[in-house]
Amino acid sequence: MIEGLYPVLPFIVGALLCFVLSGIPRKIVALATPLIGLLALLGLPEGTSFQISFFGFDLILAQVDKLSFLFALLFHIAGIIGVIYALHIKSRLETSSALLYAGSAVATVLAGDLVTLFLGWEMLALTSAFIVWAREDNKVLPVGSRYLVFQVLSGLSLLAGLLIHHQSGGSLLISDLGVLDLASPGVPWILLAFGIKAGFPMFHTWIVDTYPAASATGTVFLSAFTTKTAVYALARFFPGTEELITIGAVMTFFPIFFAVIENDLRKVLSYSMINQIGFMVVGIGIGTEMAVNGAVSHAFNDVLFKGLLFMSMGAVLHVTGKTRGTDLGGLWRKMPITTVLCLVGAASISAVPLFSGFVSKSMIMAAALHEGHTWLWFLLLFASAGVLEHAGIKIPYFAFFAHDSKLEAKEPPVNMLVAMSIGAALCIFIGCNPGWLYSMLPFTVSYEPFTTTHVLTQLQLLLFASLSVVVLMKTGTYPPELVRENLDFDVIYRKGGRFLGWIVNNPIAHGTRTISHFVLDEAPAKLLGLVQKIPAQPPVHWQMVLPGLLLLLALLAFLFANLFSSS
Repeated sequence: MIEGLYPVLPFIVGALLCFVLSGIPRKIVALATPLIGLLALLGLPEGTSFQISFFGFDLILAQVDKLSFLFALLFHIAGIIGVIYALHIKSRLETSSALLYAGSAVATVLAGDLVTLFLGWEMLALTSAFIVWAREDNKVLPVGSRYLVFQVLSGLSLLAGLLIHHQSGGSLLISDLGVLDLASPGVPWILLAFGIKAGFPMFHTWIVDTYPAASATGTVFLSAFTTKTAVYALARFFPGTEELITIGAVMTFFPIFFAVIENDLRKVLSYSMINQIGFMVVGIGIGTEMAVNGAVSHAFNDVLFKGLLFMSMGAVLHVTGKTRGTDLGGLWRKMPITTVLCLVGAASISAVPLFSGFVSKSMIMAAALHEGHTWLWFLLLFASAGVLEHAGIKIPYFAFFAHDSKLEAKEPPVNMLVAMSIGAALCIFIGCNPGWLYSMLPFTVSYEPFTTTHVLTQLQLLLFASLSVVVLMKTGTYPPELVRENLDFDVIYRKGGRFLGWIVNNPIAHGTRTISHFVLDEAPAKLLGLVQKIPAQPPVHWQMVLPGLLLLLALLAFLFANLFSSS
């Protein structure tokens, strides 16, 4: 442990050094950065705070409690795994941006006041956009721009909410806030800011648009930090907000159908991420200690098993250059280690007993049933079956076990295998020893996942869901894999954006050009013409009148002077 060191500082220094260095030194610095940050985090006892003055504000850079510590620990683990996975890349921009991105996430969750949280929130947006643009492909330029628009809107919404909240007398100290009330001034804007980054319905499109477009390594970093930072913020400020139950339920439900028909396997995982975040939002909305513990633990596990699945698909992309299900298949003979590691991620996200997803997702579902939300429990049960179909079966089947694609393939570089192995080992360890994770949760855990009822219910769900997929495939009713782009709600943004662009480039631009031409060209020319027509000498009658006018002005000045002097 390193005591007295702000955990974000190593990420800033490491990112700067990685941008300058190259080769082996850059790899050493990149790997050392999150390790040093982790040692600094472990040296912060609960209740520790770092405070500085900034433009008249006392910024609390770090305020450590169980919730902030758990997410900061998670982000350091994700940073270590991500850096190992990306050791083979040569892009200084991506490496430096990734380290700053991870540091921004740590800064946000450790923040002890809303101003510091906002600064970290904005750094998340900027640094992650550069990760998207770091891929050497012109197609990612518009994707990164669309991504940044959503992130900027989130930041503007958060800024507006904080200003309104502060002007109405609200405290900026997170320790003074507690649970925010949606009826309070500015709070709806704060919730909207968190919702955009969490992928609430209608704001989720940046996830499915961006993650499949980034590089194989960039997507691993992107999948770990932004949405989980939003989950932290929701758990911090909005536990028990009933509106989140409905929002989360919708998030668990609708991505299933798009994931089934999607051909790009990284896009399938993007829809799956929205589905899993929906479980977390539901738990936060329920708001009981068990539900919040379930949401937070599921966020921890999701970074690991979703990262493992993204890493396995990134390995396939690195080796074959393809991620569409129709282009892949039969790779298990050529990539057996990657196949096994992918299956561990698939089992974890499907909540198979003894894997990490089971010990957290079942806690959320048990909390829903315990609070009398029977309809919600059935919906989550259906959503769990959908997860098994698109992430637990579809991903490994079409990538590794479907028709032989005859692709030239081999195992990815060793560093990628090591990173995936660490993620897989953690998924199995937490699944078999949930007490390790439970001991760090915000509230004392009295939940036991491995009861006969929980295990049998989950095994029956997995069995019948698997049989349903087999029947659908054998009968030919399973949706065919079509090579196409499914935009879902994004079609409104893209069509609306094109329409707005047409308005800007046509009527508005034409009107602006017309006004500019009149003001800058025609009006000055006409005025100059009028001035040039004025005679050089005034007319004779003006010469006769002018002395009289001057005499009249002098008389008026004399009268006013006497009037004010007499008063």
